[in-house]
Amino acid sequence: MQENFSLKAYNTFGVEAKAKYFVEVTTVEELKEAISFSNSQIPKTPVLFLGGGSNILFTKDFDGLAIKLNLTGISEQVINENEVWITAKAGENWHNFVMHCLDKNYGGLENLSLIPGNVGTSPMQNIGAYGTEIKDIFVSCKVLDLESLELKTFDLEECRFGYRDSIFKQEGKGKYVILEVTFKLTTKNHIIKTEYGAIKSELENLGIESPTIQDVSKAVINIRQSKLPDPKETGNAGSFFKNPTIPLAQFEKLKEKFENIQGYPNGNFVKVPAGWLIEQSGWKGKQIGNVASHKLQALVIINATGNATGKEVFEFSTEIINSVKEKYGIELEREVNII
Repeated sequence: MQENFSLKAYNTFGVEAKAKYFVEVTTVEELKEAISFSNSQIPKTPVLFLGGGSNILFTKDFDGLAIKLNLTGISEQVINENEVWITAKAGENWHNFVMHCLDKNYGGLENLSLIPGNVGTSPMQNIGAYGTEIKDIFVSCKVLDLESLELKTFDLEECRFGYRDSIFKQEGKGKYVILEVTFKLTTKNHIIKTEYGAIKSELENLGIESPTIQDVSKAVINIRQSKLPDPKETGNAGSFFKNPTIPLAQFEKLKEKFENIQGYPNGNFVKVPAGWLIEQSGWKGKQIGNVASHKLQALVIINATGNATGKEVFEFSTEIINSVKEKYGIELEREVNII
């Protein structure tokens, strides 16, 4: 247990913030011990779990116990000739886990290549990209109840997945920590998804007509690397905002005024790309002080100078929200967890 500990190296924005207490755990028993410590304090010490630090913005110091989850390990169970269940501990790096599965020719995760963070945080916001979401290949996750310190298992239905949402962001928030996640992947008859985003055109650039799951992964990696900054070089948390979903009637009214507005219909609602709204509001590549919107992807806010504070990043995001709302009447929602 360390006190007054700097968390700068534990968040991909690279902003300075200190935790009152900090500890790294590699086993469930160590985790229980750390939580017991927080529960025994008067008043009870708040707890923050750190994975890859890729979906968090510190706007101030954390007056509690930050626990870095270093639970690692991957196991698998063959279900039938075309399905395998593979379980990864929460501390496994997400992209490394995806590559591990592709090396074994297990299909289902390829469209989620190069997403930053760790396995344990993937169900929390139902991470997704290029036509695939966690819920599509999710079996269950094992969690620790922070009050009783008992182990529980949540299946697909119990997780109540929505767009970048789950029970762990709603009524289960702050009640559980995810220890491991089990996914169902294909071993033979893979479903190749190339219709979303720029995957098809990238495969054409690579000269590939009949793509494998490895080819799809390569295309996704190329696309992401071409327009998303590497957090190791430029502080960021990937997509900062959710893509807003608005009623179809509202979208049709907006289309009368903005003919080229983009949208993806889904029943009586339309999902509007947040990146497009931000870019059209004049923010793409714009910098204020130490913070900027990325020049290639307006959805990404960056620590442009490396010296930004979390408060500066938050204020910058607020200006974007206000600007988009004023022009389009749509209020953007932050995807990043604000501390």
